[in-house]
Amino acid sequence: TNPGFVVRITQAGLDYAHQQGIAILEKELARLKLPDISGDFRLLGKVHYQISDLDLRTFHLPHSRISLVPNVGLQVSISNAFAELNGNWRVKYGLIRSSGSFNLEVENIYIRIDLRLGSDSSGKPTIDTSSCSTRISKVRVHFSGKLSWLYNLFRKAIESRLRKALEGKVCDSVAKAVRNELQPYAQTLPVTARIDAMTGIDYALVAPPTTTALSLDTGLKGEFFSLANRSTVPFPPLPLDLPPDHDRMVYFGASSYFFNTAGFAYHSAGALVFEISDSMIPKGADFHLNTSTFSAFLPQLETKYPNLPMKFRLSTPSAPFLSIGPGGLSLQPMVDVQAYAVLPDTSLAPLFLLSLVTNVSAVMDVRSGNIVGSLTVGRIKFSLKQSDVGTFQVRTLQSVMNIVASKILLPRLNARLGQGFPLPLPDRIQLSNILVRFHQ
Repeated sequence: TNPGFVVRITQAGLDYAHQQGIAILEKELARLKLPDISGDFRLLGKVHYQISDLDLRTFHLPHSRISLVPNVGLQVSISNAFAELNGNWRVKYGLIRSSGSFNLEVENIYIRIDLRLGSDSSGKPTIDTSSCSTRISKVRVHFSGKLSWLYNLFRKAIESRLRKALEGKVCDSVAKAVRNELQPYAQTLPVTARIDAMTGIDYALVAPPTTTALSLDTGLKGEFFSLANRSTVPFPPLPLDLPPDHDRMVYFGASSYFFNTAGFAYHSAGALVFEISDSMIPKGADFHLNTSTFSAFLPQLETKYPNLPMKFRLSTPSAPFLSIGPGGLSLQPMVDVQAYAVLPDTSLAPLFLLSLVTNVSAVMDVRSGNIVGSLTVGRIKFSLKQSDVGTFQVRTLQSVMNIVASKILLPRLNARLGQGFPLPLPDRIQLSNILVRFHQ
C-alpha cells in the first residue's frame, strides 16, 4: 500500500545521529575483554610465557563517517582508531622465572560496519549488522622489567596474537552495540500512538526503509483509526513523494490521506457531534437559546412550545474531506443542525433541521513534536432540510447561526486541534528550526 506519511533522514541527519552512535560504540569497545595468552618457544630449551589480566584502558574513534549505500543500507567507516591496554606478563626459562607488567599501544585500527535496515511483523524498524571487518596495522608492546633480552624474544609473538585477538573481538563488540543499543532504540519509534479516548494513529512501516545516494526514506501507514471500532478506510492513499529537498536533517511528509483518515476516524467514533445549549451562548450575544427568542422567526413556537429552553445538536452526515495545495489545507464540510425544544420532563421535541455548508481553511504548524492547527470559517450557507413547526425563512437565522459556528463550535474545534497529534519520533528526539510547506 502507499504510505500516508513519509520520513526522510538526509546525510546531515545521519551525521548527527552518527555522532551519538560513535560515542556509544567507544564506550562499548572500551569494555572489551581479552583472554589470557600463553605459549612456548624454544631457545636452547623451552621458554614458556603467559600474558594475563589484560585491561583495556581506552579505545578512541577519532575519524569516522557514515555513508548511504543505495538500495542496501548504511555503512560506517572508522579509520586511525587507537587503543591502549595494560597487562601482566610471566616467563619461565629453565631456572629463570620473571614477571612484570606491560603496556600495549594499538594504532591505525580500521573498522568497516555494514548496517541492514528492515521492518518486523508489527511494522517497527529493525537494524542489524550485515557485515563487519577490522584491520590493525600497528601494535607495540612496552614491557617493564630488567630482563629486556628475555621478553624481547617473545615480543613479536605477543604483538601478533594480541592483534588477532583484538581484530576478532572488535566486530563482536560492534554487533553487541548494534543489538543492545541501536536496535532497541530504533524500536522506540511508535507504531501506534493513542491520541485521546476515541482515536489513535497507525505509524507502522509499510515497507523496509530505502536508501538513496542522498537520503534514507521510510514510508509509514499514517492512518488515524477509531479505538472502539477500527474499520477499513473507504478511500486509498495516493502515491506520496517528497520534493527533492535534502538541506535539512529530517523531513516529514503527510498526505491528504493522513488528514482525511482523521476525519473518518472521528466521524466513525461519533466524535463529530456537538450539543449547544443556552448556557454556552456568549454573554455578549443579544439572544438566548429558547423558544421565546425563536418565536420571532417561527411564530408557531409561541403556541406549541411557549417559553421553553432549546438545544442544538450539530453533526456531520459524512466525514469531512479536505484537500492540500500550495495555498494550504482547505475543506468544505456539511453540518446538520437539529433544533429541539427541551420539554419539562427533559425530553426533546424536534423543531427543525438545517443544513450548513461553509468553506474552511486550516493553518498547520509543529509544536513540541505535535502537529497542531487551527481553522478559519468562511461565509456560511444554510438551507432548511426539515421542519416540524411549519415553514419559515431560514435567512432570518443567519446571525444566530454565525454566532453558533464562529463563537461556540469553532473555538471548541480549535482547542482540540491546538493540542495536536504526535509525530512519529523515537525517544529523546526534539525538533528545532521547523519549516512547514504545502504542496499539491
